[in-house]
Amino acid sequence: MTDATPSTSTETTADGNPDYDAMTRDIADVPAVEVITTVAVHLLSAAAVNLGLDKPDSEHKDLDEARKLITALAGLVTASATEISSFHAAPLRDGLKSLQLAFREASIVPDEPGQGPGEKFTGPVFG
Repeated sequence: MTDATPSTSTETTADGNPDYDAMTRDIADVPAVEVITTVAVHLLSAAAVNLGLDKPDSEHKDLDEARKLITALAGLVTASATEISSFHAAPLRDGLKSLQLAFREASIVPDEPGQGPGEKFTGPVFG
């Protein structure tokens, strides 16, 4: 399986600068579905940490940041679902819904149905 992150190899040109052509070739070899799912997993993980789901009494809880990340994830998953197939999109949708429900639970004043993070892309989310 190909790693979807840009090459961090020490390929350099004769003058010691990074070989950007080699790095560009590396990322060009990564299938789009891998890039999309990798970005989605990063958004999922960051949102979970900002919701405080990484550990009890997390010091990283920031609902404003979590809202932004969940909305970005919802847009990505919704827009790319037909391109990456149900096989890849279904688990991303499940993770997104779990984050949306966790956000609603973590909020002191819950959003109205359809107004939560990402719900403009997914529609209202109910448990």
